Amino acid sequence: MLFSCVRLLFITSLIVWLSEPALASLGQRQDLPIVGLIATGGTISNNAGERLTAAQLAASVPDLDRYVIVETEQFSNIPSNALTQFHWLRLANRINDFFSSRSNISGLVVTSGTDTLEETAFFLHLTVKSELPVVVVGSMRPPDALSYDGIANLLQGLRVAAAPSSRNRGVLVVLNNEINSARDVTKTNAQRLHSFRPGVQGLLGIVDEDRIVYFRRPQQRNTQQSEFDVTKLSRLPRVDILLTYIDAPGGLVDAAIKGGAEGLVIAAAGAGSTTLSQTKAILEVVKAGYPVVISTRTGGGRIAARKPQIDAHRDSDGPRASPLRIEAEDLAPVKARILLMLALTVTRDGEEIQRMFEEY
Repeated sequence: MLFSCVRLLFITSLIVWLSEPALASLGQRQDLPIVGLIATGGTISNNAGERLTAAQLAASVPDLDRYVIVETEQFSNIPSNALTQFHWLRLANRINDFFSSRSNISGLVVTSGTDTLEETAFFLHLTVKSELPVVVVGSMRPPDALSYDGIANLLQGLRVAAAPSSRNRGVLVVLNNEINSARDVTKTNAQRLHSFRPGVQGLLGIVDEDRIVYFRRPQQRNTQQSEFDVTKLSRLPRVDILLTYIDAPGGLVDAAIKGGAEGLVIAAAGAGSTTLSQTKAILEVVKAGYPVVISTRTGGGRIAARKPQIDAHRDSDGPRASPLRIEAEDLAPVKARILLMLALTVTRDGEEIQRMFEEY
């Protein structure tokens, strides 16, 4: 009888002892932050013979359960150059719905092809209405390449999205262990891993093995401070980009408007100069009521807003006779286009649009 009691006590103790690590592990997993992963496609998914899904991407990240619990969703699985404004609208609304319906989410990661990643990220930067981090990641090389960088970028992005310190910084872009603002970052090289650079604004932060370190916050309006609401939009106004070069014809300016553009962005030379032919055409277009944003093709620098003049006059940048000629500040042409598209959903007033370029 005594032996049976001792044996039962020993077995019970052994069961409890064996269960404790499992319970501890379960408790640790329950304490991990939950991060959403929405995949759109791109090089990061472009494996030979197939396109990896969001679930497959998450499953391929080693030691992921040390950092986060991931909930995956397949939004699309296409090259980023196949994305359209309709994808953007759906994606922004999906992210807003995701955040509004889930109180236990710490952040969200969106995968994108790198060719248009900076554009998608900036659109989300202006249309997502949450303080929670949205992190856009991609890959310069495909999964079947020897130096595939997608899994490292994805893990870094998930860690950044889970971090409380990532809140209220707008949409973030994470590649190559660096954290950039969606507003500032640009793809600067067609092939190198160290392609996404912030320009003179500098990095927001870095992702190291031990922790995530931030250096600054974006100062321009974004996300929950944005005035743009896309929830009821079925389309965005068409805005075209034209380049300044020697002998660039003004006829292309007129042709873009006649072809259906509701506004234009000029990737001008230097600090905003255009050819004489373009300058004349721009003046006619703004007189007709179409906004034209002057940006720079140089890859950096700021084009400051100037007061409209009553009479056209010629200077280094050409005539300015209408408030509908707008300066892009330091936004790259592709990002100036996005801001003008969204601005035109709110107003057609040139001074108001110029204000938006100063604030965003």
